Amino acid sequence: MRSKGSSAAGESRVADYCLISPARNEAEYITKTLDSVLAQTVLPKRWIIIDDGSTDDTSRILSDYAAKHGFIEVHTRANSGRRALGGGVVEVFNLGLDLLADDPAEFVCKLDVDLLLPPRYFERLMEEMAKDERLGSVSGKPYFPVDGTGELKSERIGDDVSAGMTKFYRRAFLEDIGGLVKGLIWDGIDCYRGRMLGWRSKSIEDPELRFVHLRPMGSSDRGIMTGRRRLGEGYWFLGAAPSFVLASAVYRSGHKPAVIGSLATLQGYARAWLKGLPRYDDPEFRRYLRRYHRAMLIRGRARATELFDREAAQTWIKRKSLIPHPSGKQAAGD
Repeated sequence: MRSKGSSAAGESRVADYCLISPARNEAEYITKTLDSVLAQTVLPKRWIIIDDGSTDDTSRILSDYAAKHGFIEVHTRANSGRRALGGGVVEVFNLGLDLLADDPAEFVCKLDVDLLLPPRYFERLMEEMAKDERLGSVSGKPYFPVDGTGELKSERIGDDVSAGMTKFYRRAFLEDIGGLVKGLIWDGIDCYRGRMLGWRSKSIEDPELRFVHLRPMGSSDRGIMTGRRRLGEGYWFLGAAPSFVLASAVYRSGHKPAVIGSLATLQGYARAWLKGLPRYDDPEFRRYLRRYHRAMLIRGRARATELFDREAAQTWIKRKSLIPHPSGKQAAGD
């Protein structure tokens, strides 16, 4: 970590992590996200924002901030007609990685621009990375505001995955898993595939890492019900078994709209099944995932994660010499 200017108290430092953000018609939220990143105790080296054809005030806001802060880079691409979701998110993120080119930054974060981050957010995530060489992806826990009451409610992200709206990656992890998959629930495939290869992913419940998701999860395109149906379709693409999808729908029944939201998830899965929609084309991964999900249903998520993490640790030992590093060298000591 290197200092930017003097080391006076309260002054932000700059570290070797970069942010990549898709943005399309985010004028309602983006200023809050921009200001919360600028208030970080450790600033990013670069923040690449892909303006995906915004038609509201997003472009002007981004232009104003980029003019004042040199690490903010705004890149515009042609109007795609809708907000990037699923494979579209991955496409935009990959474009950001291409723009990073040979930048040696060790970490990169896919960051949505409808978030309010606590000031030590990225500093704490890098501390977590420094403590564990197997940690490939990490995040805090997302909370959303409840009906203008001022109350914040957890989005109930599992501890064994990082939250999709703020994925803080070790770049070696991304390279090792072969990059992100262009499909729904890409943000689950990365974590499970990483664990299959010996890595660890997690989201951390800690006051310094709780962030506010200003737009409720799954409501970013055509409303919350469409988002819930899309979740079911994503479970199909992922390769999840019906028993796990049913358990997940019950678990999420605490989120409004409770019953009909859960039914929409089941409907999305059933519709994808009946239509014979494509699934993630990796049979070995799907077998691993179903074994993991089966352990969750039988033993509970925490116990299943503990068991599979022990298995992953043994895989890591066997594969460590194959883990890529940003410098192009293999893992140290091998």
